[in-house]
Amino acid sequence: MAALQPLFDTAEGLETPIQLIYLLALLGFLAAGAYLVVRQVLIRRELDEAAKSLGERIRTGEATCEDYYELGVILTRKRLFTQATKNLEKAKKLWDGEESDLAQVHNALGFCYFSMEKVDMAIAEYRKAVDLQQGYVTAWNNLGDAYERSKDWKNALAAYQEALAYAPNNSIAMQRMDYCKTRVERLGL
Repeated sequence: MAALQPLFDTAEGLETPIQLIYLLALLGFLAAGAYLVVRQVLIRRELDEAAKSLGERIRTGEATCEDYYELGVILTRKRLFTQATKNLEKAKKLWDGEESDLAQVHNALGFCYFSMEKVDMAIAEYRKAVDLQQGYVTAWNNLGDAYERSKDWKNALAAYQEALAYAPNNSIAMQRMDYCKTRVERLGL
């Protein structure tokens, strides 16, 4: 026991620094958590305010097709896909802008349908988006993802290849294309 006394004396001196390290680590985690919570609250508040102002404009009848589109996108970010779909459909009907810009409406609508598990409707919207704007890489990626969900590996592979034709460094399309290639090869399609 006497031989261990120097070890106990050394350990006694280490208690305070170790406690201080633990306290600082705990405070660091709490600060990071508080930052993330406050950031999310501010983002949510900003989305709510934007949705409120656009909603008022729509209720008064002063809304443009862009207002319906913006509200649809905001509701999509809030994960309110049914309401977003209604506004995006309205934007599509009233669209008076460039045809290539209408592709964004179709892509957003496709994303809503995909999120609601309506894959066939999503594919149709993504198809319209890429027909209107051939180089719309995001829509090609989304189309590939939708084809994957419906287990149509050949069309998914073609969509990712098209995305890579417009954006050769697209890492998502590269990864998904490789996956689809192996699926097509394994299934002998």
